[in-house]
Amino acid sequence: MSFWDIFKPLKSAKQTRWRELGAYTAVFAPFGQNMWKSDLVRSCVRPLSEHTSKAHATSTKPDIAKILNISPNLYQNGKAFLSKIRLWLEIKNTAFIYIARDNAARVTGFYPVPYASFEAMEYMGGLYIKFQFANTTQKPFVFPWEDLAVIRKDYYESDIWGDDNGAILDKLQLLTTAEQGVGNAIKSTANLRGILKATKAMVAPESLREMKDQFITDYLNLENSSGIASLDATMDFVPVKVEPSMADAATLKQLQDDVQRYFGVNDHIIKSEYTEEEMEAFYQSRIEPFLIDISDELTRKVFTKREIDLGNKIIYESNRLQYASNKTKLNMVQLVDRGIMSPNELRGVFNMAPYEGGDEYVRRLDTMPTGTEAPDETKEES
Repeated sequence: MSFWDIFKPLKSAKQTRWRELGAYTAVFAPFGQNMWKSDLVRSCVRPLSEHTSKAHATSTKPDIAKILNISPNLYQNGKAFLSKIRLWLEIKNTAFIYIARDNAARVTGFYPVPYASFEAMEYMGGLYIKFQFANTTQKPFVFPWEDLAVIRKDYYESDIWGDDNGAILDKLQLLTTAEQGVGNAIKSTANLRGILKATKAMVAPESLREMKDQFITDYLNLENSSGIASLDATMDFVPVKVEPSMADAATLKQLQDDVQRYFGVNDHIIKSEYTEEEMEAFYQSRIEPFLIDISDELTRKVFTKREIDLGNKIIYESNRLQYASNKTKLNMVQLVDRGIMSPNELRGVFNMAPYEGGDEYVRRLDTMPTGTEAPDETKEES
């Protein structure tokens, strides 16, 4: 079975382009498809992807959680699935997840859609998304909106997708030009450049050309590794000093900082040199919002309205305390004997396996709920 066999495209020619409020165009082709080739972009989105992929799905329907955590589809485990969605979101600002169902409408898998472009279509009063793929031999596929979970970033102009990354492409282009300039400067200064002057009077043009060609042949070929040239009294070589113009270090650093700010990371996050406070801020601003978004979107697309009213939901959780220092973790022991955390929850913070009976909350004997009458210890036991 191939990837394309999973999908059941809509077979109908009577489709019209979806009209959004405000007459916004319903066609989307990602701008700047070469962003992924930038090493700076990859270094920025990699920590977003890696830290996001640590999340664990929970659900009131255990079978749904099992699919998401163990094998969302034929090609990915739960970690790879989350990583793929986050990367796709950061590079293209809109990530689609196709929810596969069997004939009984039971969910059987979740597939990231690897589109090249897409457009919104209307068919019999319903919204459908028509996907074009990079493989030109593959025909477009059309999926009903109800079977697609959509995660968006920079969600501004369109009702359906997030805006593209055109805002940062100029900075990336400047960085690429600057890096190429460094390479060209090294090549240009590594070559011998100058003017070969004949001391004879009134030398014929063809003789000058012959002298130049002979000098190049003798001294500017790969076999002359000594770097030394010799001339007789009839020739004089005047070197030309080449000083190519390059961007200074401060300018390059500013451009790199601009790209990092765009993706919401910094050097400490990229190099894994963050402090406990920095990691907490990174989690709060860049990881948790994504987990809330994908949890809400999968909940509303997997379950019917009645199922949601009955309390069914999908929640992606990530143990932010795993980034805490050992000192902070040890200070949390007191949360167990006050009934705030269970022993197994604390063991999870230390990456320790749970034990039987560890999910039961405990409380110290010298604490009790507010309003409870304290026992009279002065009374003698009868």
